[in-house]
Order: sequence, then C-alpha cells, then structure tokens
Amino acid sequence: MSTGAPAIDPGRYFDAAGELSPVVDRPPVCLYLEVTNRCNLLCTTCPRTFETLEPPADMSWELFTRIVDQVPDLRRAVLHGVGEPLMVRDLPRMVRHLKDRGVHVLFNTNGVLLDKARGQALIDAGLDELRVSLDAAHPEAFKAVRGVDAFDRIVANVRAFVALQRELGTTLPRVSLWLTGLKETLTELPSFIQLAHDLGVPEVHLQRLVYFPGGQGLGRPESALFENLDAAERGVLEAATEAARALGVTFNASGAVEPEVSVQRRAGARPWSLCRRPWTLMYFTATGRALPCCIAPFSMRGYQSFTLGDATQETLREIWNGARYQAFREALVGDHPPEACASCGLRWSL
Repeated sequence: MSTGAPAIDPGRYFDAAGELSPVVDRPPVCLYLEVTNRCNLLCTTCPRTFETLEPPADMSWELFTRIVDQVPDLRRAVLHGVGEPLMVRDLPRMVRHLKDRGVHVLFNTNGVLLDKARGQALIDAGLDELRVSLDAAHPEAFKAVRGVDAFDRIVANVRAFVALQRELGTTLPRVSLWLTGLKETLTELPSFIQLAHDLGVPEVHLQRLVYFPGGQGLGRPESALFENLDAAERGVLEAATEAARALGVTFNASGAVEPEVSVQRRAGARPWSLCRRPWTLMYFTATGRALPCCIAPFSMRGYQSFTLGDATQETLREIWNGARYQAFREALVGDHPPEACASCGLRWSL
C-alpha cells in the first residue's frame, strides 16, 4: 500500500556532501490540489469551521490544467484540501485528465454527495482511491465531530456505491473508511471496523488528529491520542485490531503504519527534519497559493507565514526553486524549523 510519499531517489535531493539540497533538480512527483475550499459540513476538528482561510472558491479548470501540465513526471495527485471535492462540477473531468497521463489519483470525501450519478462518473473517470472520512460508527458521535446530522445518509451512499462497484465488476476506486482519533470517540473504533465490514469496505484507517497550538473545537490537545493513551484506550486499539483481523478488514493508521505506532513520538530530537515533503510534493489551494503540505493548513492560523508561491502569477519551476522554497527547505533540516513544522512528528504524523 502506498503511504502517500513517493520513493526518495537520493541523487535527486542530496548534494555532493550528502546533505539535503535546498535546490531540487526535478519537479515534484506528487501534487495536492485543493479543488475546492467550500464544504457542506461543520466539522469540529477543521479550521475552516472557525475561520475564513481564503475567499470561497473552486479551483478553475484553467488553473488546474495550468498546474498539472507543468509536471511531466507526475505520479500521484491528491484532489482534496480543506473543502469537499464532490461539490466540484469538474471533478470527474479532472480525474480523467490525470488518468489519461497515468497518474494515481485519490481524494478524501465526507460522502454526503456520493450519489449514484457522481459515483458512476468517478468510476468512469478511473479514480484509484476513494477515502471516506466518516469519523464515527453511530449518528450521535458523528454529529459531535462533523457538526450535522448526516450519518445515515453517508452510510447509505457508501453502501450503494460498493453495490454499484459489484454490479459493474470493478474494484476501483479502492474504498476506505477513515476515523479521526479523538478521546471523545475512540470507543467507536471496534464498531467502526464492523461497520466497514458490513458495508463491504475492505480498509479502515485511524487518522491522527491535527490541531492548532491551543486548539479549537475538538481539534485541541486534550482530545488528541498522541502520547496520551491510557490503559483503557490501548485496550480499545487492541480490540479494534483483533476485530479487523477476525473480519478480514485491513486496519492501518494514516501513512500505512500500525495504529499503535501512529500515536507514539518519532525517535530523535528533531522529528521535523525527517520530513521530505518539500522535496517531493507541492500543495496548491483552490486559489493557487502554494503551501508546503496538506498538514500546514491545520498547523497554525493563517497562511501568510508558510505561503511559498502563487501559481496564478508564477510558474511551478519559479516556485519550486524560488527563494521562499529554498529557505523553507534549509530551515526544515536545521534546529529552527519553519513555525508550521515545529511540532510535526510531535503533534501529528510525518
């Protein structure tokens, strides 16, 4: 299973002394494209629920093609950010444009709009992975995290989509269910795995909570599992692991690591320095703002301090090895990382 991080070719990223170079000779192999920053839920773990990050927008077809067509060796495209991708009319067209180039394409969705017409369009377009962020096994817990009462609708949509795949004889896109690890809802996890099995979904992933310093809503330190598991919570993880094994459901954390590992601190005094995202991928918001990764919008308030370029005004080549990207890379491998990265590997996963 892919972890989302393209394999590192040492010759591409290291200088003659074996140090990570601030200049990268080749374009990125992975793009995160926030096809919209609009959403139809009010998740209590998401920054966009509490503040306007950018003016509401969908990524235009012109901006989408302008970006992706500048990356000739693109291998992976992730079509999500802080919004709900299924709200975008051109989404299947975007998927097909990428698949015609042999790119692996995926996105996260809340599933509210996953009706038969959209599902058929995504299958026809060749989507590789459909990740449904459900976050609960029961309506009450879902509403506490997601802010609206839509659990039964989403479950029905996923059930119908899996049935459509069976009817068509296709296993693509690969469907998975995702649950954000919160102390308030961790007890849902064994039932969540049972629900995935009942729906015919073969994979469940435990997503590490990402939160601002100080937090807001349920995105706060006291809700996080990371380095904060008690005996009962470890028992829930063990029960979930056993349930998945018994039901034949694949159970991983984000990054395809074991769930128990995902809530433990990385070794080393500078865990942020293990990150290779600024050497392998680029993230663009719906308006074309270049950010270092998909975690950055959740790491601190406002985008100004970690904006690395503007795809509406600059070429990707100019952004990728521009002064801001080079300075960002240099700081990331040092003792004083960019503020957005200072807790990466501490509060959330690499």
